[in-house]
Amino acid sequence: MLLRRSLFAVGLTTACLAPLGMAAAGTDPAPEAGPGPVESTFAGEEGFVEVEGARIFYQAQAQAQGEGQPILLIHGYPLTGDLFAENREALVQAGYRVITVDLRGYGRSEALGEQPEGSIESYAGDVLAVMDELGVESAVIGGMSMGGPIVFSMYQQAPDRFDGILLIDTVAAPAPPPEVGTWRGLIEVVNQQGTEAVPPLIIDEMLTGEARLEKPELVDYVTGLMDEASKQAYIAGAEALATRPDFRPLLPEIDVPTLVLVGLQDTIYPVSISQQMAEAIPGADLEIIDDGSHAVILEEAREANEEILDWAEDQPFAPEQAAAK
Repeated sequence: MLLRRSLFAVGLTTACLAPLGMAAAGTDPAPEAGPGPVESTFAGEEGFVEVEGARIFYQAQAQAQGEGQPILLIHGYPLTGDLFAENREALVQAGYRVITVDLRGYGRSEALGEQPEGSIESYAGDVLAVMDELGVESAVIGGMSMGGPIVFSMYQQAPDRFDGILLIDTVAAPAPPPEVGTWRGLIEVVNQQGTEAVPPLIIDEMLTGEARLEKPELVDYVTGLMDEASKQAYIAGAEALATRPDFRPLLPEIDVPTLVLVGLQDTIYPVSISQQMAEAIPGADLEIIDDGSHAVILEEAREANEEILDWAEDQPFAPEQAAAK
């Protein structure tokens, strides 16, 4: 049976709120989101890290190569590190070293062998391996959507590697049965119809209707990111989301500065979920971007950058604060 466009609106919105006991709720910034990565004049490096046979692609950008407080950003499903193309320039301009990865099987990264594999824990291990390879002892680590559970898993494994946390349109709760069914149904679509059938099921939930109408180039860009995922990655990521651990008990233990950022119109992981996370994490800040949906970090990049930099400027890891020590 074909999954319709309401795949996420019906399957995920209600399901993800259920574990929380809630009902579904309805420096210079970078330019507005465009059709592709922003051209940068800053120093950049990129490469691959071998992790258990997989080649994990990373990009790092800074005002001077290897310098600056690291901010590491982890993309959601089924995207790539270029999700953050519109954020790098503003963060680097403010003095940060921005690192992104393509999770295994996504973008330019390669999965191990022919069989689907991947779990939230294994993705977290891959990202920690990239930090090791780059000599990054600690960083502000952020995750969008599926990237959020990966951040939580990294914190469980190595809390000393964190200077701060960014949680972007994400969730800490495990997937309840209806959501599990959604992800398993998506796997069935991939197996029966191929990966090209998936973007039309997801794109309407990634971007607001206004953005889809007024910025068709943005639709093309996000779809292009999805097209870079392998069949194995589509399957592995959906299974990882279906079987993700319950990270809610971890939230009160987080003791680094945390910003929870969410688009008001996110229908995959709605605002109520972010509100619950922010309340559970000691001292966390919550920012809601009115005109954004699930991909708010790209869709409303200018405002997202402003929120991140406004939050960061008073934190101990901020370049100005670090220089004053």
